[in-house]
Order: sequence, then structure tokens, then C-alpha cells
Amino acid sequence: MTVEFSPEHEQLRSVVADFVAGEVAPNAAAWDREERFPLEAVRTMGKLGLFGIPFPSRYGGGDGDFTSLCIAIEEVAKADSSLAITLSAGVGLGASPIYRFGTDAQRERWLPALVRGEALGAFGLTEPEAGSDAGATRTRAERVADRWRLRGEKAYITNSGTPITSVVTVTARTDEGISAFIVPAGTAGLTVLPSYRKLGWRASDTHGIVLEDAEVGDDALLGAPGAGFRQFLATLDEGRVAIAALALGLQEACLREGLEWAKARNAFGGPIGRFQAIAFKLADLEVAVEASRHLVYRAAWLRDQGRPFAREAAIAKLYATEAAVSAAREATQILGGAGFIEDTPVARYYRDAKILEIGEGTSEIQRLVIARSLGLSPS
Repeated sequence: MTVEFSPEHEQLRSVVADFVAGEVAPNAAAWDREERFPLEAVRTMGKLGLFGIPFPSRYGGGDGDFTSLCIAIEEVAKADSSLAITLSAGVGLGASPIYRFGTDAQRERWLPALVRGEALGAFGLTEPEAGSDAGATRTRAERVADRWRLRGEKAYITNSGTPITSVVTVTARTDEGISAFIVPAGTAGLTVLPSYRKLGWRASDTHGIVLEDAEVGDDALLGAPGAGFRQFLATLDEGRVAIAALALGLQEACLREGLEWAKARNAFGGPIGRFQAIAFKLADLEVAVEASRHLVYRAAWLRDQGRPFAREAAIAKLYATEAAVSAAREATQILGGAGFIEDTPVARYYRDAKILEIGEGTSEIQRLVIARSLGLSPS
């Protein structure tokens, strides 16, 4: 398959690139330094329709495809991974589960504001004792008359404590298995813990949450009782492709910064890009970018065609994220001492890259998925 984009895709890329150049790139370093959630930029993304790309127009969406969402995430990530993950999680983890598994009433209640970017949703899956082993969920939901009472704790939840967070969908153990519940922000018993001090993604909103006898009605159950495990696996497949698109954008940023430095920095009588040691690093980065682009958009295309894509999602996520970590390391090496200083963006790229190998399924989990697709049963 050759990766080809429609005129509509290219127009979207141009619109997002203009937004990134004008509003994101000039401010990303300050947002990171101040660990400040860029609320106005998020609202602008909403006005541009980015949060609504893959949703139907009846909810205020753009009737677009998953490929379009990946393009938007890639372009934002070329300047700021924090804002890119805000978009990715807002769509894929906040709004998408409600759209895919919710009732008409749930969709009508929650989706319009989420789709317009006027509100953000979060997805509470990970727990202090249940990360890659998501089936080990300890949070419980107990039936009490016509309501559900939730007790437990979630960790590392993106978009869970922003000024515009409206809802957190959480997984909890019920008699039927793991179920999912829509918990409105401000629900009594729902506590958003202080934000984490993170290595990277410092302008992204990330908190733990505690549920202490938080009660929700029957209308908060997302999908059938016991269906939560299957639902979050389906959610993660799309999320892995989106993270791979983010990783692609970060690679392109590293290549851009490394190439500019190689042409401008002089040593031993000329630009350092004339040395094989530097030129070959940049050539390898270009190869990784092209390979990542193919893997990301093939997986996205399969998703858009309604074909199985879990294996391709794992491959794209594994390759693109590990390539992003390598790209950040090599860009820092090309810049030398300057790359170690926070005044240059590659230092931020280096810090932002590592989480890509962890979030939405670690590299080890991706290898497990791929190995199983080969008919193997690794333990």
C-alpha cells in the first residue's frame, strides 16, 4: 500500500500547520517551563474542529475519518507533544468510548461539548496496582438500589483535572466482570489528586483520581455490565495508532532541528553536516520517519476501511515510539552541549519522548501482541 492523502487531508494538514506555527510553536517552551495547561490553545483546537474530526455532524463533528485525526495529532506534535496528547486523549479516550459504546441519551448529553472542544473527557483505566495487567483492576462498583457506588483509585489519567474536564469514564469490577461507568466531574466522592511532577509532557494535565463511595445512576453504565474489558481493548487499539502519529510528529521535529543545526553549526572550517558522523545520523532519522509514516497511516487506513488492525496498530506503535526516542537522543547528540540546554527544543523533545514507549501499552506489550499474531505464546 502506498500512503496517499486526499485533497481534504492535505487541506486539514495545512490548517493545523498554520495554527501550530502561529500559536503553538512560539509558546510551547513557556508552557513546558511553567508546567501550564494551555487552555486557550485547547479552545482554539476546538474552534478549528479538531476534537470533532471523527464524529458525526449530528453531534457537531466533522464527519471525518481516523486518518484525519492522525494527521492533526502529527502536525501538533511537530511543535508540542503535550498539546498533541491533549488532543489525542480528548478524542480517543474522552469522547470516543461514549460515542462507540454509549446509549443515544449518553451521546446526546456528553458528546456535543466534547466534540466542540468546550469540554474534555478522561478515561480511568490504569491503577497503582494495575498497569499493563489491566485485568487486575481493583476498583469496584457495588449495586445499591438503583445506583452504583464506586470505590477505588486510578493513576496517570490524562485530562482528568483541567478547568474544562466534564467527565471521567472509569473501569470497575462488578459481579459480571469489568464494567465501565461515566462519572461526571464534581461527583461527590470523586477526588482529583494533585498533578504529577513529570519528566515530560509537562503542559499536559495528568492526575490520579480517588473514588470514595462515589455514586452514579444506572444511566452512567457505559455498555453492558461486564463489557468494560472488551471496550477498553478496542479503545486502546485506536489509541496506539494515535500515539504512533504523535511519535511521528516528534521524529520530524527532531529531524528538523538536527538538520538546521548541521547546516548552521561550523566546526573545523565548515558546517558539521559535511561529516559522515552527522550526515549519516540524519539519513537514519529520515529513514525512520518514512518507515513510521507508512506504518502509522497503513494502520489508520485499515481502521478507516473497517478491517482488523490490532496487529498493525501494535507494529506502528512499537516502531514509531522507539524511533522517536532514538530520534530525540540523536538530535541531542548532533546539537552537542546545546542540546543539553533547555533553551533548545530538543531537550524538551528528549524528555517528551520516553513516555511514548509506555503510554497506551508499553513496548513490551506491543511485542507480546505481535508475537501472538505470529502464532506464538510468549509468557
